[in-house]
Amino acid sequence: MQSNNRLLDDIAKVANGALSAAAGARQEVEQLMQQRLERFLNDQGWVTREEFEAVRDMARKAREAQEDLANRLAELEARMPNPEAASKAKAKAKAKRTPKPRTKAAPKPRAKSGQTSTTDDNVASG
Repeated sequence: MQSNNRLLDDIAKVANGALSAAAGARQEVEQLMQQRLERFLNDQGWVTREEFEAVRDMARKAREAQEDLANRLAELEARMPNPEAASKAKAKAKAKRTPKPRTKAAPKPRAKSGQTSTTDDNVASG
C-alpha cells in the first residue's frame, strides 16, 4: 500500500509541476499577446480610455465656454438700442472728422496777346 501511496504522491508532484509550468507559460503568452495588441493599437493611432476621457472633458469645457460667450454677446446686443443705427452713426461721425480732399479747378485757357476771346466778347456784348 505504501508503494501505491508513493506512486500516487510522485504522480501528483509531477502533475502539479506540469500545471505550474503550464500556468507560467500561459501568463507569458498572455503578456506577449497584450504587448503586441498595445503596440498594434498605438501604431493605428488609437488612444487609451484615460486619454479619450481627458480630451472629451476638455471639449465639453470649451463648448460650455463658447455657449457662455454666445449668451453674453446676445445680452450685450440686446442692450444696444439699434445696432445698425449705431454703426451708421459711427460711420457718419467718422466721415465728418475726415477732411475731404480738395481738388483744384482746371485752369482756363489764356488768350494769346492781341487776340480776344469769343467768350469775353459775348459777355461784354450781352
